[in-house]
Order: sequence, then structure tokens, then C-alpha cells
Amino acid sequence: MAVLTVSQINRYMASKIREDSNLQRFMIKGEISNFTAHRSGHFYFTLKDSESVIKAVMFRAMASRLRFMPENGMHVIVSAGLTVYERDGVYQLNVTDMQPEGIGAVRLQLEQRIRKLREEGLFEESAKRPIPTNPHTVGIITSGTGAALQDMLNVLSRRCPMVQVKIFSVLVQGEQAPSSICNAIRTAQQHECDVLLLGRGGGASEDLYAFNSEQVAYAIFDCSIPVISAVGHETDVTIADAVADRRAPTPSAAAELAVPDIRHLDEKIYIAERQLRNTFAARLEREKQLLLRLKSRLQIASPQAKFQLQEEKRQKLTSRLERNMQLFLERKLSDYTAQQEKLMQLDPLKILQRGYAAVYREDRSILPSVSHLKQGDSIHIRMQDGEITAKVEKINEL
Repeated sequence: MAVLTVSQINRYMASKIREDSNLQRFMIKGEISNFTAHRSGHFYFTLKDSESVIKAVMFRAMASRLRFMPENGMHVIVSAGLTVYERDGVYQLNVTDMQPEGIGAVRLQLEQRIRKLREEGLFEESAKRPIPTNPHTVGIITSGTGAALQDMLNVLSRRCPMVQVKIFSVLVQGEQAPSSICNAIRTAQQHECDVLLLGRGGGASEDLYAFNSEQVAYAIFDCSIPVISAVGHETDVTIADAVADRRAPTPSAAAELAVPDIRHLDEKIYIAERQLRNTFAARLEREKQLLLRLKSRLQIASPQAKFQLQEEKRQKLTSRLERNMQLFLERKLSDYTAQQEKLMQLDPLKILQRGYAAVYREDRSILPSVSHLKQGDSIHIRMQDGEITAKVEKINEL
């Protein structure tokens, strides 16, 4: 047989308790003794009956939710799990909730009902339906003689006077209330309502029985119309609140959630109209520019436009040709004039006009030098205004 340490024994017992699901969450009743409210916010106490005692702790996160201060001698029903404090080798209650024993049975029944409905998925956010933004018809399920009805009607008429309201009067407390509410929910689905307001005004917590019933919970969950819960108990969250698509703390608040404020609606309409006008104007301008571009492209692509373009090119080429020809002729004329002036400068007749003479042989060839002559040769002398024929008598060379 193995020899174990104290720590091993305590650890083994702790694991066994953790493995037992029956010890993880249960309800136990007893009398409080040795109560201490620690400065950390934790509650330490002993729970006892006529034969036994068990240590208990309620940590600050859970203790802060209690609506009463526990005292020694108070008989309570607590929700807890069993844990082992391994260092001291003792087991204790880890308390998560506590109620005075007088309402413990009702609370236990309610918690069991909530646990069942949660497991069936009635509280899932994925099952919630969206509340319509601008409902045409609002159905109200409440007491026909209660103040809650008038509160909701006043808010609806002030915020959205054009909305149609259908009232389904029901019992909101008593044994017949759940059946009355369920019948009204089924009837409302036949009247084309866009959203339902279900609730009542203020009252004692025990008056909320109808809104914590399974019957009403299933009716809300199966309803094809979005439901806003309007139970007038801000501190008490009922099963109807948890199943409904939206919860409001009061009937008036439910009416505010159900319909838009017409003043805000008018503002939204004005903004939407202005945006629509701006969008339309911008779209019209874009289409206009597109039309102009297409028209321009069509004009460019038309045969007439192409002919006009070619004609413009021809005219430009013709003008360039004419200018170039004119410049060419002007240059040639200038060259001709310059050459003519040069020729005129070199014209022998011009030289003769200055008093010079040209001498030719008999055969009319010009005599460049006296070395080509001899005595007796005939020569011709050309002057400005005539010609002389003479014979050479004497030659004097320079």
C-alpha cells in the first residue's frame, strides 16, 4: 500500500469534487453564522442547520449583486458549487447567489425555468428579429384600463401621429393572464401589425408572474412579428424581456423604440432630398459631358467632317505651296537682278561710255595686245557711238 502525503490526499479530494457535476451547481438552504463582510468585498460565513455546518465564501463580484445585506441568524437559500481549499484540507461553498428563504421556492422554480428556456435557445441573440425603422401599424398588448396604455398612446401620437395603432386588451396579472396574453399575440399576427408592444405598468415583483411564464415565453418566441417588451420594472428583468426582440425599461420607452420621431424623420427626408438632388444634378452633368464627347466623336468620324478636315489640309498645303513658290520666285528674281547688274557692269558698251575703245582684227576678233599687230594691218576701233576702220602705221610697245 502506497504512502501518500497530506497534499496528495487534499488534491485527490479536490479533483473528485470537480469531476462530480452534481457538486458544481446546486442550491442549499441554511442559517447564516459567523458572517464577515471583508474590506475586499468578499463575504465569509458559515451555513448551518440543526445538525451540521459548512463554510462558505461569496466573492465580491457576486456579493455586489445582492439586494440585501446578509446577517447572522438569517435563513437563506444559496446557489453554490462545492470546492476544496487544499491548503487547509477543508471543503467550502462557493456561493454565486443568495435569497432569503421566504422566496426561495419561487426563485428556484424561476431559475429552473430560465435554465430550461436558455437551453432551448429562446434567449439567443441570433433569434432576435430586427425592429422595423418606419412601421405603419403598431400593436399594443396590455391592460385596457392601465396607465401604461395611455403612456404608450401619448408617446406614439407625439412622435409619429400618422402611425396606425391597434390595441389588444389583456389581463396582465392573475392566473388567467398568461392565456390572455398568448391569445392576444396570436390575434395580433392576423391584423398585419409591424411591431408589437407587450407589457404593463409598475407593481410589485410578485405581480410579474404572467411575464415569467413559459406559455408567454413560447408565444413571444414563435410570434412572426417583432416584439418589444415593455414591463414597467426597471430593476426586474423578466423572462418576457429576455425572449423579446427588444427590451424597454418602461412602456413609454417601448413606444419611443417602436416609432421614429417625426421631427427627425422630416430632417432625414430633407437631407435625403438634398442628397438626391445633388446626386441627380451631378449625374445629369456627367451624362451631359458624355453626350458632348460622343457628339464630338461622331462629328469627327462623319464623312463630312473627314472631307472638311481633308479640305482644310488641302488649303493649308496650297497656301504653303503658294508661299513657297512666291518665295522661290522672289529669290530667283533677286538672283536674276543681281546677275543682270553684274553683266551690266561687265558690258563693254558700258566701258566705252566712259571714253574707252575696243580694237578688233579684220576678222572681228578682239585684239588684246599690240604684239598681235604689224604695220599695215587693218583694224576696227569700236567707240561709244560708232566704229572706225584704220591701218597700223607704227607700233610702240610699252
